[in-house]
Amino acid sequence: MGLAAVLWGFNWPIVKIMLATASPWTLRAAGLSGGALFLLLAARATATPLAVPRRHWGRVAIAGLLNVALFNICAVFAQLSMPTSRAAILTFTMPLWAAVFAWIFLGEGIDRRRAASLAIGLAGLGVLALPFWPVMAAGGVPFGLVYVLGASISWALGTVYLKAHPVDAAPLAITAWQVVISAGVCIVCMAMLETPHLDLSTPRALAAFAYHIVLPQGVAYILWFDLARRASAASASIGTLLIPIFGVAGSVLLLGDWPTGLDVAGLALILGAVLLDQLRR
Repeated sequence: MGLAAVLWGFNWPIVKIMLATASPWTLRAAGLSGGALFLLLAARATATPLAVPRRHWGRVAIAGLLNVALFNICAVFAQLSMPTSRAAILTFTMPLWAAVFAWIFLGEGIDRRRAASLAIGLAGLGVLALPFWPVMAAGGVPFGLVYVLGASISWALGTVYLKAHPVDAAPLAITAWQVVISAGVCIVCMAMLETPHLDLSTPRALAAFAYHIVLPQGVAYILWFDLARRASAASASIGTLLIPIFGVAGSVLLLGDWPTGLDVAGLALILGAVLLDQLRR
């Protein structure tokens, strides 16, 4: 989980760099297609069977739409709506939603300490949502907040869904087909919603695109789905709270995007919530 957190965390500023030379749907279609190809080649290189029982294809499709497609789509549009650091922190409130969904659908308990951790985490979410309150008070829709919550909630639902409806196949196969399905969704949306644009003529853009395909969309997804298969939904999700730390660090190093005091306060509350839940364990 630590390695996945580093790869996904630094992917946030990498995507921001690429949005300067690529349109959002094209970026997601190209990135997920490249990630899908990498995963299929990895399966071939390791002689991993890609077969999935016919009765489980619906499960793979639903999990892919939630875990990969919706998350990636919402996350990229969130970056167009707010600073990268804040988007990364808000998106990874995912463990809070996963704990709630695991309680509803899997019967994983919420005792007093977990309830307290959820309350603290929601307080952190409230702090980070402060800039959007004037828009909501005026009756507007804070699209940036909608996008980041859409990303975190869809990923949490997908994680819990796979725990409730496991797929009888190799973890690499499950991962690869989820990314393939998500790439197909983004290709269709790209063709319908925008004029494709992807400029990789500069070394910086090319290096960012290569990183985006191989590491976050390939290696990190393999690590994540294998972890999610073997651990409880809540335990696996808690590890994702390392991601915004590396996301913020990467934003500072690669973009010069320093977090505000509000961002630091929100991140501290959310991480405190996770630490409290870890003490429970």
